[in-house]
Amino acid sequence: QVPLVESGGGLVQAGGSLKLSCAASVRTISDYAMGWFRQAPGKEREFVAAISWSGGNTYYGESVKGRFTISRDNARNTVFLQMNSLKPGDTAVYSCVAAKTTSQALAIMLGALDTWGQGTLVTVSS
Repeated sequence: QVPLVESGGGLVQAGGSLKLSCAASVRTISDYAMGWFRQAPGKEREFVAAISWSGGNTYYGESVKGRFTISRDNARNTVFLQMNSLKPGDTAVYSCVAAKTTSQALAIMLGALDTWGQGTLVTVSS
């Protein structure tokens, strides 16, 4: 497993932006697909975004497409989630995830998930 630490959450007004970071405490994250999930109070966990080991493939949940962007910096062992045009419905705990796979296929990446961070809270006020 990969120790993951998220940061960057906080309170923002609707329409605003936040950038989350996920730092991995390993020699390199180049062997890992990475992603983000979120869970709002009383709701099921929801897929937000995923990125392949090289950054060449990215995937998004329907509710965030066009507003969120996932990226990675393998040299810094860090993954980012840029969130724009935030809505109150985006309020949730956002967790970083890692999957030890170099597959570009989302289904395989999701099937290989083996590490979850503690999460960072994002609150969007109306």
